[in-house]
Amino acid sequence: MEEILIRPAARRDLERMTEIYNYYVINTPITFDLTPVSVASRVEWFEAHSDGARYRLLVAEDAGTLLGFAGTGRFRDRAAYDTTVEATIYCAHDATRRGIGSKLYRALFDAIQNEDIHRIMAGITVPNDASINLHQRFGFKEVAMFSENGRKFDRYWDVCWMERPLRI
Repeated sequence: MEEILIRPAARRDLERMTEIYNYYVINTPITFDLTPVSVASRVEWFEAHSDGARYRLLVAEDAGTLLGFAGTGRFRDRAAYDTTVEATIYCAHDATRRGIGSKLYRALFDAIQNEDIHRIMAGITVPNDASINLHQRFGFKEVAMFSENGRKFDRYWDVCWMERPLRI
């Protein structure tokens, strides 16, 4: 049985994290970025999601190979939203269905338990049964379905918004 290590993301992980993310940019509607992102363009994002306090960024690795990442970040820029975070999670396309997402989310939500966070949000392009199921396993409930609010690959996509309290 493989030993998946979950740890805080480090700057040295950014290149591989960008590779994982760009697979989904190029091949899927899961993210609404339309063109691949550069490592340099992700530095600010990385810094905002890995401050070691309210916003966290964790990675999963096996024998030194980074297989995925999950994090929390700012939901909206108005002060009243400060106790709400948005979760993100990506696994390498060839490392899905191995329980890595569950391990990442379990560690992530444990890591933020003592933060002043009330709600965790997740926006999921549909269809994406694997992501919906993962979020439901972690107590997320659907709160909205935004219809055709993103255009990629010459079609419009719906986005399911889910939420859960930090402490359930």
